[in-house]
Amino acid sequence: MDIPVTQPLSYPFNRWEGLEVDERYARLRAESPMVRVKLAYGNEAWLATRYEDGRLVLADPRFSRVLPPGLDMPRMGERKVDSGLMATDPPEHSRIRRLAAKAFTQRGVESLRPTVTKVANELVDAMIDLGPAVDLVANFAVPLPTTTICVLLGVPVADQALFGEWASGFLSATGLTAEKIDEYQRNLWTYMAELLAERVADPQDDLLSALANAKDNDDRFSGEEVLHLAASLLAAGHETTTAAISDFVLTLLRHPGELAKIEQDPELIPQAVEELMRFVPLGVGATLPRYAKEDVEVGGVLVRAGEPVLVTINSVNRDDAVFPNAATLDVTRTVKAHLGFGHGVHHCLGASLARTQLQVALATLVGRLPNLRLAVPADQLRWKQGGFVRSPAEMPISWDPPVVQNLPRSTHP
Repeated sequence: MDIPVTQPLSYPFNRWEGLEVDERYARLRAESPMVRVKLAYGNEAWLATRYEDGRLVLADPRFSRVLPPGLDMPRMGERKVDSGLMATDPPEHSRIRRLAAKAFTQRGVESLRPTVTKVANELVDAMIDLGPAVDLVANFAVPLPTTTICVLLGVPVADQALFGEWASGFLSATGLTAEKIDEYQRNLWTYMAELLAERVADPQDDLLSALANAKDNDDRFSGEEVLHLAASLLAAGHETTTAAISDFVLTLLRHPGELAKIEQDPELIPQAVEELMRFVPLGVGATLPRYAKEDVEVGGVLVRAGEPVLVTINSVNRDDAVFPNAATLDVTRTVKAHLGFGHGVHHCLGASLARTQLQVALATLVGRLPNLRLAVPADQLRWKQGGFVRSPAEMPISWDPPVVQNLPRSTHP
């Protein structure tokens, strides 16, 4: 298949249904690694498909996340949703991130591991009580990260059912109308503002209180900055980790040899999570454009000042020049340089939390549900539509009866 490079390609390439990586990415990496693309809305953009080019664009200070005046950001949906920490550059970005890092340190993400493990085991307990077939999405992939982020922030877990709906407003590309996105975001902002006011008046041992009171000498967050961070963490911590849990399990079920490796050696799980972050194409396409602040040569082409560049993580993490046999899943692979959590100053703030949850999720599911498998044919899975991340809307799973069924619940690992 010849790929025309004289005119912009329609983008994104991937479908919302399934986790395949479009074959055009491999052709582009080999023949035209920097190509012009056109999304449904906004200006045309360059698309970086090779690892080294993507890494440069994500980290080079000659590229900015701030939309230049007079330009329209390239995007899949009608509504512009680019705001908050990800839409700032140093030094403002550095100030906000430094304060956020102090707040995260006060809590200690790793200290949450016992809580995440407890929640994961309670969810599996309930799944075993229900018996096969059980929807992994509704019964595990959604409540685990939602409960975790609620505990971290200090949001009442009883309110977590609200966030699945509201969070979709932050991560919807085309699945919701602009009016519905505005409604969901207003609901979340109003809720978080009320909770923040309570934490300012009466600080608790939670991240929201830490953010409200974080300071560096005389510098501290404004109320709006705290709200942006808290709402973004709540939304992203729910939707993206939910998708990752479902997609990682589905990918392992489609690669039974790799699943068997971690069943036989659970010590492989941390590096398996890194390999899955590299291998699984969570996003339907590239988002969060970077804008050249001056003329910059990237991948043999000249990106002019003001032009946007999209880095397609789906492609750069499949670059054979960096990851030999990149199209092959190998949970024994040592992966240290994937770009699944981004790179540079905008590297994902919640990466450590996501890693902890994904490690615990896989360890609990694989460790407690023998012969884990899909309860329906894979081609019958129903997929979510219109979001920036793609994952099954429902994922019925089955398993063999656990070897140990009558231990007290508290004795589960």
